Amino acid sequence: MMTDEIWEQIERALIKAKHSRAGAPPAMSDRQFMEAVLYLNRTGCPWRDLPPELGYWHAVYMRFRRWQERGVWERLWQEMQTEHFAGARELMMDSTTVRAHQHAAGAPKKTLPIRLLDALEGD
Repeated sequence: MMTDEIWEQIERALIKAKHSRAGAPPAMSDRQFMEAVLYLNRTGCPWRDLPPELGYWHAVYMRFRRWQERGVWERLWQEMQTEHFAGARELMMDSTTVRAHQHAAGAPKKTLPIRLLDALEGD
């Protein structure tokens, strides 16, 4: 999905945004991880439906959450606000592109039976 040119831009911004090098190096490269996250954003599929060639879904999810907790995504976005990163910025996502699952909206409201409402009003 990412061209080498776009990845070079993202990688430069990512080096500044990540800061920490603590812990063991991940099995998946930063580029593979970003490809997996961008795939999830583009398709809107659940984490568990991530194709195996993009990595094990749980490893991608946990890394995503760690980056979120450490503020890496926010720092990466801030770093990419210059014109130098215009091409890479087109690939990034914000809350307007994140989709809710189809079951997350439109559920019928639960209501009390009419007899129970009448009994409550009588008290």
